[in-house]
Amino acid sequence: MTASRIIFIAGPTASGKSAAALALGEKLGGEIINADAMQIYSDLRIVTARPSDEDQARIPHHLYGVLDGAEANSAGRWSILAAGKIEAVNAAGKVAILVGGTGLYFRALEDGLSPIPETPPAIRDRARQRREVLGATAFRDEVLTRDPEMARLPEGDTQRLLRAWEVFEATGEPLSHFQKLPRQPLITGGVQKAVLLPDRAALYARCDARAALMLQKGAIAEVEALLARGLEQTLPVMRALGVADIADLINERVSHEAALTALQQNTRRFAKRQTTWVRNQMAQWPVYETGKELVAAL
Repeated sequence: MTASRIIFIAGPTASGKSAAALALGEKLGGEIINADAMQIYSDLRIVTARPSDEDQARIPHHLYGVLDGAEANSAGRWSILAAGKIEAVNAAGKVAILVGGTGLYFRALEDGLSPIPETPPAIRDRARQRREVLGATAFRDEVLTRDPEMARLPEGDTQRLLRAWEVFEATGEPLSHFQKLPRQPLITGGVQKAVLLPDRAALYARCDARAALMLQKGAIAEVEALLARGLEQTLPVMRALGVADIADLINERVSHEAALTALQQNTRRFAKRQTTWVRNQMAQWPVYETGKELVAAL
């Protein structure tokens, strides 16, 4: 647990959060900590728009590209890593600037985590094998026989259903039991918060430009390398924005033009969902339309 200067910067994809965090870090003498669920993976630098080597050389960046795509990251695992980085940054007399579009990550740090035990890799492997043998519907039914409160999870919520199966298998207790136990916040003290939210037309234009640049700058080769690994389709990295659209192009299911159109459309949709989440779940956070305004205010 730590108490010192911490800044959260949230917002939808392509809003300019990384650039704002970099400018703010240079202004305040800060270090940047990743709060994006996909930028933590080493496999997808271009697809996830991770900060460039040049940007990372300007001030220290943490938790970017530090996990292999074969690992199933979670808000719980990330928050423990992030809390450690925050403590180290603050201990060095620097401001910890957390930036990303994964709202649940910020909540996990502030509200704390349910004390859910980690499950051994062998059990995680068994869970995936069991789902493959049973199929998605029967696997969910089996989870519900062990933990009826997981009925709130739809069949397509593979990661949470796998987690519920693993926890029961490892402990004999349902996941819902651990979720009801008291939570312990991982940070203390005041946190400055900011949402970067450009107007919709500007945001969507940035989404379209990012998608086009992604295809020009090597995203196709990046996804080819990821697909060649033969990873489980249920892993988070395989569901990263853009992977499915680029995989369709690689497998010649669509033309380059159609792939770009789909990628741009899905990027805009993703930004719209993130915007809705921010407005509903971060209603008390100060909102800035431009990175320049955000940096000036903080």
